[in-house]
Amino acid sequence: MSEKLRTLGVAYLNARPLWESLKDDPRIALELARPSELARALAENEADIGLLPVAAAATLGNLRLVRNVAIGARGKVRSVAIVSERPLHELDSIALDLSSRTSVVLARLLLSRRKLAPHLFGAEPAEAVAAVKGSTGALVIGDAALNVESRFDHRLDLAEDWLEWTGLPFVFAAWFARPGALSTEQEDIFRVAKQKGIARVSAIASEHAARTGLAEASLISYLTQSIRYDLGDEELRGLVRFWDEGARLGLLARASVDVDEPKLARPRPSLDTVLSRAADGERLSAADGQRLLREGTFFELGLAADAVRRRKHPDGVVTYIVDRNVNYTNVCTTSCRFCAFYRPVGHAEGYVLSREVLGQKLQEVVDAGGVQILLQGGLNPDLRIEWYEDLFRWMKKEYGLGLHALSPEEILHLARLEKLSVKRVLERLHEAGLDSVPGGGAEILVDRVRRKIAKAKCTSEEWLGVMRVAHAMGLRSSATMMYGTVDTLEERIQHLLKIRDLQDETSGFTAFFCWDYQFEKGTHLAPGENGTHLYLRTQAVARLMLDNVAHVGASWVTQGPGVGQVALRFGADDFGSVMFEENVVSSAGTTFGINAEKIEERIRATGFRSVRRNVRYEWLSEPK
Repeated sequence: MSEKLRTLGVAYLNARPLWESLKDDPRIALELARPSELARALAENEADIGLLPVAAAATLGNLRLVRNVAIGARGKVRSVAIVSERPLHELDSIALDLSSRTSVVLARLLLSRRKLAPHLFGAEPAEAVAAVKGSTGALVIGDAALNVESRFDHRLDLAEDWLEWTGLPFVFAAWFARPGALSTEQEDIFRVAKQKGIARVSAIASEHAARTGLAEASLISYLTQSIRYDLGDEELRGLVRFWDEGARLGLLARASVDVDEPKLARPRPSLDTVLSRAADGERLSAADGQRLLREGTFFELGLAADAVRRRKHPDGVVTYIVDRNVNYTNVCTTSCRFCAFYRPVGHAEGYVLSREVLGQKLQEVVDAGGVQILLQGGLNPDLRIEWYEDLFRWMKKEYGLGLHALSPEEILHLARLEKLSVKRVLERLHEAGLDSVPGGGAEILVDRVRRKIAKAKCTSEEWLGVMRVAHAMGLRSSATMMYGTVDTLEERIQHLLKIRDLQDETSGFTAFFCWDYQFEKGTHLAPGENGTHLYLRTQAVARLMLDNVAHVGASWVTQGPGVGQVALRFGADDFGSVMFEENVVSSAGTTFGINAEKIEERIRATGFRSVRRNVRYEWLSEPK
């Protein structure tokens, strides 16, 4: 074997018997990660095999499953539970430890079975436990659950409840490998590791007890009686039942296992079948999305995306908003290689708009019947948070417009500059008038890409983290994707999955927009794939993948109004914004602009009725 298998394990106690002996195996390069991080690493080709939560395996699709090794339970598992001070049916909200998507999906299934619908929100493990009070409970997972096993009056053990419901064992995680990364002979490495680990269970429990202060006998019982490490036929039936139930509620992509050659999604469905499932509202896997982008014909993708639009928006209405994109400063410290707009600190062409200039721009919006300002700019170190607070209060007092302002990158910049938490920055800005957060700066939410095109920008997780905090506060945001730099087809799909996963958690994204990189000579990044054909294909696949995002907007600002009209037949139900001005895209030489009357004409010419909206997609006029 020429190269070591890049292997990811999970640091939880219950996983240790499966990977402990791999640390010294010369054929294995082992690292430990949170289950959620492990799924990302497999998807982004940073690992060959991982001890993957089975819900994440369904989301990715097309993975090889190692037989006879898993982390599961038949009955009480002890380490996955909803804990609370009150009975389950009295809970108004539940904090979700998002470390493992499997446990979150299982919790949703069991709550749905009881016809309970408390508000669910994501939290770090310690935050989830701390949130338990009164009518708020928490889903606790892994070692954190063992640490509070006797702390709360009420505890629903999820594996025990699953067994009561289905009569089947539950599988939480198993070894899954990327396609072609693992041979049949290499599977034995993991089966042998399991046997070695089980033989050391008592020693593992003793070491964990010494570290944590938990009772050794209780931990031995947990590892030998609560946890099951087998993956036989009955466990496989439980796994497939979980996948089926998750798919039925739209929480998971459809998945199955071929018992003779363990692999997800066998036999391979036809492309027509995948398109039909998507059009009917079924959740697609990453493998499905990649296949559609790679193999789907232009018109088939358009028809399927149009079917989704018609199902979600059967009234035949296309919305638009009258607002203005104001770039308050072009001074920026990130030096993105694709950006023709920014100027470095101290540059002669750097600017910060005065109140007088801003006032003229805002008054034009008011005079045109506009309802909102989209306010974004560079990361200007001279502008402190008080400057933004004063600006927002002035804008609200003088003009009364909605404030869709500051991308996650700008909010993170303020947090670092002021040494405040993201939450506190958002609280202060919200108090000053911030209404919603635009989805700018997402580009591609894969860090390999971000390091190449904008190495000073925030990571994917940081961008998503700002949106998570904003959504938890009740703020809404848009989601975007700029493709066509150094990104691959697979990375575009991974971007969509990250948006979808966060939307599952928060329901905070109102809409999705995508466009290709607008190249200008003089920037430091050559153009990749682009063009009208790819744009429409990409938007159509996004509409099919983002089953939980209500709206998709046509990016006519980059593609042109005519293409924007075609986009309405490729899944879009929104025509975006009246463009008083636009500076970032136009800096790269792309300049399109039309007023509200022309937007309505183009919407009607495409066979729809037009409606003005606000940032939350509430109608402000009657369809016409």
